[in-house]
Amino acid sequence: QVQLVESGGRSVQSGESLTLSCAISGFTLEYYAMGWFRQAPGKEREGVSCLILEYGKSLYGDSVKGRFTTFRDPDEEMVYLQMNSLSPEDTAVYYCATDLTRSCTLERAVGMDYEGRGTLVTVSS
Repeated sequence: QVQLVESGGRSVQSGESLTLSCAISGFTLEYYAMGWFRQAPGKEREGVSCLILEYGKSLYGDSVKGRFTTFRDPDEEMVYLQMNSLSPEDTAVYYCATDLTRSCTLERAVGMDYEGRGTLVTVSS
């Protein structure tokens, strides 16, 4: 049974950094791409990042590019989203997700087959 559990969300001040974690179970992390997406209050889901296996690269949404980094620890079966220079516009519930395939896109990240329940990040000015 595939399970994804996010953690690490909390309230922070503008400019601070925060790292979110996603614990996975039910599949082997090193074989599959992982996505992160977020949903702010009253807004649609937004793809944040994709960590893909082809070519070993990651994709980032324009609003977070240069500030956010996603990486994995296969030994611990964990995926992380490191977020720097946070602003109030980053306030949202953040989710990790997967399709159990080797690749992903930001567009697909918002509607993958498996996703966690999310963790809330609140950034105040």
